[in-house]
Order: sequence, then structure tokens, then C-alpha cells
Amino acid sequence: MNRALEMAEAKNLDLVEVSPQADPPVCRIMDFGKFQYEKQRRERKARKQQKTIEVKEIQLWPKTDDYHVSFKVRDARKWITDGMKVRVRFRFRGREITHTDIGRERLDRIAEELKDVAVVEQRPSMEGSAMLMILAPISDKKK
Repeated sequence: MNRALEMAEAKNLDLVEVSPQADPPVCRIMDFGKFQYEKQRRERKARKQQKTIEVKEIQLWPKTDDYHVSFKVRDARKWITDGMKVRVRFRFRGREITHTDIGRERLDRIAEELKDVAVVEQRPSMEGSAMLMILAPISDKKK
């Protein structure tokens, strides 16, 4: 150990213990400040390259016409092919809440139209006065 410290001081470097559990402990002669700087740079680069998934939302009502739903489906298809998730929210107002079957059928139809580019990540479920379904892009492995 003393010999290693002398070698590190002769080179103006640091003696860093790499594996203290090993028998004998493993040490390395290096510039510790430079090592820490490069480690931070690698972590920063990894965070920068990390992909964040955006979630877009489409809102529909029981009285929404099929013609207008086709526009919403077209937008959803574009977002999904861009790699975004799509949350489809079917809102019920007043007495419409008694007809949740209409919402479930409409959401199933939308999922069927988008099945070539999307997979249903969350099945239609009620949350308060709204029914939600989440569609995610099909990964390249599944294609």
C-alpha cells in the first residue's frame, strides 16, 4: 500500500480504492477529479438522450357525430405514429351517465380502427363522469 501511494505521488495522481471487499483490496492510480468530471458528463449525456413519452388527449361525448370522431381518430393516428400515447376521454353529462354502454362501444370502435398502429394500454374504465382508455404505439419488436 505504501509503495502504491509513493507511485501515485510521484506521478501527481490519486490512489483510488476500486474494490475494498477483494482480498487484497484493489486500488488504481488515476486523476480522481477528471474521473468524477467524466462520470458527470456521461450521466448528463444519458439524461439528454432519454426519451420522454408525451400523452395527448382526445375528448368525446355521446352526442359526438361519427363524422367528427373520424377527425379525432385521424389526429390520434398521427400522434401514435409520432411515438406519443393517446388518452381517449369519453365524457358523460347529466343523465348521459346511465348510458355508459354507448361510450364503451365508441371506445372499442376507436381501438379497432387504430389497432394497426396502437395497442390498448388501459382498457376503457370509468373515472368519475368520464370513461378513459389509453392507447400506446406498437413497439418495433411487436411489429
